[in-house]
Amino acid sequence: MQRSSRVFSLAAKIGMFSLAVLAQSNTVSAAADSGKGYIAHQSVAPYIDSLVAEHKMDRGDLERWFSEAEKKQSILDAISRPAEKTKPWKDYRKIFLTQSRIEKGVEFWLENAEALARAEETYGVPAEMIVSIIGVETRYGSNVGRYRVIDALSTLAFDYPKRSKFFKKELTHFLLLTQEQKQDPLSLLGSYAGAMGYGQFMPSSYRAYAVDFDGDAKVDIWKNPTDAIGSVANYFKRHGWKSGQPVITRARVDADYDREAVKAPLKPSISLGDLKSKGLLAVESYPDTSMASPFKLEGSRGAEFWLGLQNFYVITRYNHSRMYALSVYQLSLAIGERYRSDQAQR
Repeated sequence: MQRSSRVFSLAAKIGMFSLAVLAQSNTVSAAADSGKGYIAHQSVAPYIDSLVAEHKMDRGDLERWFSEAEKKQSILDAISRPAEKTKPWKDYRKIFLTQSRIEKGVEFWLENAEALARAEETYGVPAEMIVSIIGVETRYGSNVGRYRVIDALSTLAFDYPKRSKFFKKELTHFLLLTQEQKQDPLSLLGSYAGAMGYGQFMPSSYRAYAVDFDGDAKVDIWKNPTDAIGSVANYFKRHGWKSGQPVITRARVDADYDREAVKAPLKPSISLGDLKSKGLLAVESYPDTSMASPFKLEGSRGAEFWLGLQNFYVITRYNHSRMYALSVYQLSLAIGERYRSDQAQR
């Protein structure tokens, strides 16, 4: 009996030791998963090699930056449940179509009236559309993001296989951008997806479309609203915005309308004439040759049918979501109406 007790005791100690080792192992694993230093990630060394070889970046700087870059589980959680995929239209629009956002949009317009007028004249994009984009993206610059961009892009480049290729490319653009602008890549903040500044440009978009709109020889959309305004307008123009053209129209549908028609891609590919024959009729009068993309949303009063035109498609180039684009458009209408009403009363 005494021997049996000693055997049990020994077994218990061995078991406790094993549990302790397992717990320590799990703690180390959890610490690694928390992202203290991407330099140890198996994909980072060859990535650094490519940056040195292709872009002549300094290896020492890269190793230091990636030693401090951290994996953020909250970023992986956020990107797996964007509002565009988890909320119906009747709830999604409430996020952006608020009195506060409209009023602050009018304030932003008044504060930046000269730059907005010049952007509208230069690029043909209405001032209210530019204001609305900045309002939806960052509440007019008051919320540009809380993640370090290098953490966001590293997390998604190396630990989000679904879109690793895209985010690795954006990470490269980010590092090149910081070199071009002589910025510290460890200091810049953005969204969980690595978007930056007033208009939340991804690094590739920053390098391609951001402009120096105030003539100070710097392209700064982080802190300079004038550059941000010109950059958003330039982005729209470069993606095909047509000045003075309509954006979208509601549609009336026949009881036997073609259900497959409302599954069309974002890019307008069906003429209004063809849509009419499929049982979807534009509420507003436009030429039958106009191209559109029909879609259906769940509104507060039931199904809503819409026909997105070319300019609506341009808004979706900013965010590939019809609900996002419709929110931006409707907010722009509300801001424009309030601004012009206030101006008329002065």
